[in-house]
Amino acid sequence: MKNTGTLFLITGASSGFGRAFSEAAVRAGHRVVGTVRREEDRAAFEALHPAATRAVILDVRNFDAVKPTVRMVEKEWGPIDVLINNAGYGHEGVLEESPLSELIRQFEVNVFGAVAMIKAVLPGMRSRRSGHIINITSMAGHAGMAGISYYSGSKFALEGISDSLAKEVRDLGIRVTAVAPGSFRTDWAGRSMIRTGRTIADYDAIFDPVRQRRQEYSGSQAGDPAKAAQAILHIVDAPEPPTHLLLGNDARRVMDIHLKTLERELDKWRALTQSTDFD
Repeated sequence: MKNTGTLFLITGASSGFGRAFSEAAVRAGHRVVGTVRREEDRAAFEALHPAATRAVILDVRNFDAVKPTVRMVEKEWGPIDVLINNAGYGHEGVLEESPLSELIRQFEVNVFGAVAMIKAVLPGMRSRRSGHIINITSMAGHAGMAGISYYSGSKFALEGISDSLAKEVRDLGIRVTAVAPGSFRTDWAGRSMIRTGRTIADYDAIFDPVRQRRQEYSGSQAGDPAKAAQAILHIVDAPEPPTHLLLGNDARRVMDIHLKTLERELDKWRALTQSTDFD
């Protein structure tokens, strides 16, 4: 792979969004280094376009391996222009029923791993005064949803980190975008989701229908990953990319309802809000 043109580093590139983003970037004439977790995924990924793709074995939870991996990529293939933090998974389960260990694992992958990647690419981007960091979050990172509290929490965290980081690096020529997809036809609700078993009957009425609907629509969601990939390329090329971007009509609907509900609640309690300052 020649050290020319835009270089993308995409985590979780073997399937789903990561694969779609990689394919679109290569078709647009870019180079892509994708992280995968298994040796068998390496050959499959590099077969996309042998002249423009490379795969590296990396589990983003192995924080000690992140920086050396990024340095190796920079040494062998050149400066990283675009980092797409895509690696992640969903956890489904009622909070009271879900082990704390699952929350820790959820944050290790969806938040801490993403931050480790960001910290590894920032020195190079900062020295060049250029670069774009794209964090894949979720509509559940804007509006919490019953039954995925751990997942929502991790994506809320990544949205907040993205927002703060964007303000820190804006004057250094680095752009940050948190991309929040709605429901897309990936493996998120299928093999990529960890599901906690049910133990407390009090939650049956609110949670069982949610789990059933999610399982039924897996594979028939409205969102097209290929179109999401084109949207990513659009913001990469934009002179002033957004800090926050929703993808999908369902994400827009969820956000509209959330904002209206939040505004009503804040207005309802405005007097109490304003009662706490010193006189």
